[in-house]
Amino acid sequence: MNSSVTTEKQLAQLDRALDAGTLGDVAGIVGDLSPGDVAYLITSYPPRIRQVIWSLLEPEQEADVLNELPEDLRNQILVEMEPKALALIVGQLDDDDVADILHDLPNSITEQVLGIMDETDRTRLATVLAFPDDVAGGLMSTDTISIRADLTLDVVMRYLRRHAEIPQNTDSIIVVNREDHFVGLLPIRILLVADPAQSVREMMLTNRDAIPAQLPAAEVARLFERNDWISAPVVDEQNRLLGRITIDDVVDVIREEADHSLTSLGGIGEDEDTFATVMQTAPRRAVWLGINLLTAFIASSVINLFQDTIEKVVALAVLMPIVASMGGVAGTQTLTVLIRGLAMGQLNSRNQRWLVAREALVGIANGILWALVVAAAASVWFEDWTLGAVIAAAMMINLITAGLAGAVIPLTLKRLGIDPALAGGVVLTTVTDVVGFLSFLGLAAIFYG
Repeated sequence: MNSSVTTEKQLAQLDRALDAGTLGDVAGIVGDLSPGDVAYLITSYPPRIRQVIWSLLEPEQEADVLNELPEDLRNQILVEMEPKALALIVGQLDDDDVADILHDLPNSITEQVLGIMDETDRTRLATVLAFPDDVAGGLMSTDTISIRADLTLDVVMRYLRRHAEIPQNTDSIIVVNREDHFVGLLPIRILLVADPAQSVREMMLTNRDAIPAQLPAAEVARLFERNDWISAPVVDEQNRLLGRITIDDVVDVIREEADHSLTSLGGIGEDEDTFATVMQTAPRRAVWLGINLLTAFIASSVINLFQDTIEKVVALAVLMPIVASMGGVAGTQTLTVLIRGLAMGQLNSRNQRWLVAREALVGIANGILWALVVAAAASVWFEDWTLGAVIAAAMMINLITAGLAGAVIPLTLKRLGIDPALAGGVVLTTVTDVVGFLSFLGLAAIFYG
């Protein structure tokens, strides 16, 4: 059955059970769902209902569901827990997932949780916590299986059978030397079919490099995408094995980057909760509304310079939004392409100039096309061919500027260490509005004196 249809049925069943007040039915529905589905259902309800659903979870469900929840919502639940209860929950998770949770909690709570955990878990977790959560070291899990190259495949098989289970998404066994330096990988598919008498050294793959612990998470995701990896070892600066990254962690990175690019263009965080309270939502949005207001005043001040001209030719006031809107849309198109290219790691010093030049030429081509269209429409509408020529020239100027600005602004912000997805839209809107109004009204002032 289609998963979206199933989810809709689950939501409908929950709605009926919640409306009827039959919490036993709610608990039964929730208990049959996967952690990901439960997390989805929790995020699909306002705060009061969320608390009800969370209270009905079985203890063994809580850890996995927490791991699937968005960061903000997860933290809201965790900060209200006692450290002992929190330690019990995180003890059920992989150390990379635990690190993600603890990174987001206040230091006082993190220290209490670590103090309650046993020495072995604390040591393993400390390895991951030593790295920021946006690099390979922060993504990795220390739950690995490693072997030496001088073993036979038969010995490796007997060694694996001693384990109750092997880590999830294990597609290869990591080969290390006596100093724990990474040597190569022994794929499971080779281990299962090869002659047991052969050695690991004969059958292992040595053409795979390990991932440096300090490699940015976005670059890790691109490596997995390009190479179709399921897992990859992580090493320190001395090539010593620290852990491994698996595809499920990479999927989270890709999703978070996509959310970030989308929500940042609207001036909100990637963890924006659909059902967050008014007190949580309003301050976050107020910041960017304030910034937008400032840029709007800048554009308005340009219009104010030509107040006399607008009074003489009232049609200018009617046509001004057209010039600004066309420039804004053209610039946003270019900005989106550049931000996507930056996010995917496609832009570098070799191709940036070509891309900027292309966007300028696109601006010229579209400028000529729409300048002619708007000029003809304005001339016929107001029976003034001079006005048509003025808006045509302004349209050309603004569309070319929009193309150049949409390409240059994100590249410049990137060099300055500012997130283009977050600030690019505001800067671009200001540029296209100011240039659009200045060119249109300035030319009108010249022709109409």
